[in-house]
Amino acid sequence: MAKLNIAPTKSNLLAMKEQLAVSTNGYELLEEKREILVRELMHLVEKVKLLEKQMDKAVNQAYPAFKRMLMVDGADQIQRLSHGIHYDFHMNEKKVTIGGMGFSSIDVELPQQELFYSFNGTDANTDDTVSKFFDLLSILTQMASIRTIVWRLADEVKKTQRRVNALDKMIIPQTTETKAYIESVLEERERENVFVLKALKKKNGSK
Repeated sequence: MAKLNIAPTKSNLLAMKEQLAVSTNGYELLEEKREILVRELMHLVEKVKLLEKQMDKAVNQAYPAFKRMLMVDGADQIQRLSHGIHYDFHMNEKKVTIGGMGFSSIDVELPQQELFYSFNGTDANTDDTVSKFFDLLSILTQMASIRTIVWRLADEVKKTQRRVNALDKMIIPQTTETKAYIESVLEERERENVFVLKALKKKNGSK
């Protein structure tokens, strides 16, 4: 790592010591932040995996039920029923604090499940199919909310990792090398000054 191109003076030595202290402290804080964010990210990833299993189960229940409904009731009847089903969904932005940092996500408020059609021309399979798709929709909204946070949290982990790497691989080594260089130059100057003073004293003493 190349040292900084600055004059080897006492003031610059003090500046390098201060920068090194700040950089080292910053590295420790960022590394701690990164570890916290990674732990939180892994925790959310486990939640996503659990929701994925629930979603697969819901899909495997909902679509076969829909196929049975299609075979029993027919496409025209299903289309008529679908025109009568209407739900109002409320989507809001929500703030989530993770590792002391705020992240934006979405919050979907699902309405109460209702039957928008009459019992005439329908059977238990109709109600079961609608209920299963409603359950699937509930899981999908949870998944959307958590995945939004996961993406943004993963991006923050990457940014923090880049800062940690910059301090660890470039700034701290460069500052350390520059500090050592200035110290060596100043020490060499000090030795030269001592040698000159001794030579002057010896010269003055011989007169």
